Amino acid sequence: MLKETLRLRRDEYVARLLELASLDTAVVGHGIEGGGEETGQLWMEALLRQMGAETVREPLTEEIIQDGLARFGEGNPGHVYSGDGFSRWNLIGRFKGGEGRSLLFDGHIDTMPSGPRELWSFDPLDAQVRDGRIWGLGTCDMKGGLLASVLGVKLLQDAGIPLPGDVTILSVVDEEGGGNGSLAAMLSGHRADAAVVCEPSNGSVTVAHMGFVFFKVEVRGVALHSGSKWKGVNAIEKAVLLMGALDDLEHEWLMRYKHPLLPPPTLNIGVIEGGTAGSTVPDRCVFKLCLHYHPETMSHDSVVKEVTERLLLRAAGDPWLRDNPPEISVYQAGGAFEMEREHPFVLAVEESIASVRKEAPPVVGSPAGNDARLLRNIGTMPVVITGPGRQEQCHSPDEYIEANDYLDYVEIYARLILDWCGRHKEERS
Repeated sequence: MLKETLRLRRDEYVARLLELASLDTAVVGHGIEGGGEETGQLWMEALLRQMGAETVREPLTEEIIQDGLARFGEGNPGHVYSGDGFSRWNLIGRFKGGEGRSLLFDGHIDTMPSGPRELWSFDPLDAQVRDGRIWGLGTCDMKGGLLASVLGVKLLQDAGIPLPGDVTILSVVDEEGGGNGSLAAMLSGHRADAAVVCEPSNGSVTVAHMGFVFFKVEVRGVALHSGSKWKGVNAIEKAVLLMGALDDLEHEWLMRYKHPLLPPPTLNIGVIEGGTAGSTVPDRCVFKLCLHYHPETMSHDSVVKEVTERLLLRAAGDPWLRDNPPEISVYQAGGAFEMEREHPFVLAVEESIASVRKEAPPVVGSPAGNDARLLRNIGTMPVVITGPGRQEQCHSPDEYIEANDYLDYVEIYARLILDWCGRHKEERS
């Protein structure tokens, strides 16, 4: 019945994604300077209400993010949530069902900006269907996954099948800025017996991802003309000395930490700034790095401690740095995530995918973080990451999602609702 209904509704479901992808919901400055999510949230709100959901708008505020930082070490402060012509708020849609288990779907409505127009072969907001693909900004990351979760409910409605349990849709903002939308939703208490993060997953079930910490390291020196270099202190050279200490630490982690689904922990120096001219000894150098770490065996506090101690230890061996130590700060972070491989919810997701695709999906870990950490670590729910699209298409010119992949997930989510929510609450693990 579901497959036949999906076949009959195919054009309608594709058209809805074209509509949503044609709306500009891009963040500004990684969400720090604002975002245009409201136009997409209004569209989603109308659809959810048309389908019979109860909807709630929940604005984000700096106070909420500061609360997340204080209580859980999660949150990216200083983002703008309202201004001239924009307002940023989470949308919660609730569908009442029977007495079975409840299920929550989490997806973000915001996208990154499209980037230079000349990199695209078409207008990024001119969403279109070509060659079996749905093209447009955000089709893959991640309006396709978010909308597939809503249409999973609609597929059941269109097939005349009642929901066996309550289903909640979280359409969140400011994910591209580090996950503030889902953080706010978890602090507001939105919960279910299990949750799906609908990020593109290349057809896999993701049950773990790395945590991440961004550091800024500032090194001071003494400037003067390079002809008398020995009388000054070259801040760039001192920074390179410290970078060597981090390279040593990364190699130690490679030997120390192993995970069956994740790569080794990494330390990446991504930015270096210093100096004004080749003829001047630089008196300042700043470098920024991002590290990724494992769940369980490592933590935010442990890696911050190790990085700080390693930098200060190397500084202690240098006459200048010993008396002028580097300034070390953390400017963004997110926790790691891991779900028990044999948890009943993980198995239910695998079964739902296999029932549609006729083969078992791979169960994997991801080196990149996403909102699953917030739903699991703060929301304390069983969580998996699975959704339509390929990660390679995220933040990419000429973004697209395979139409069949998107429609498969409409059915996968519908079957998961029937399976998971159809179980009695006392079966919950």
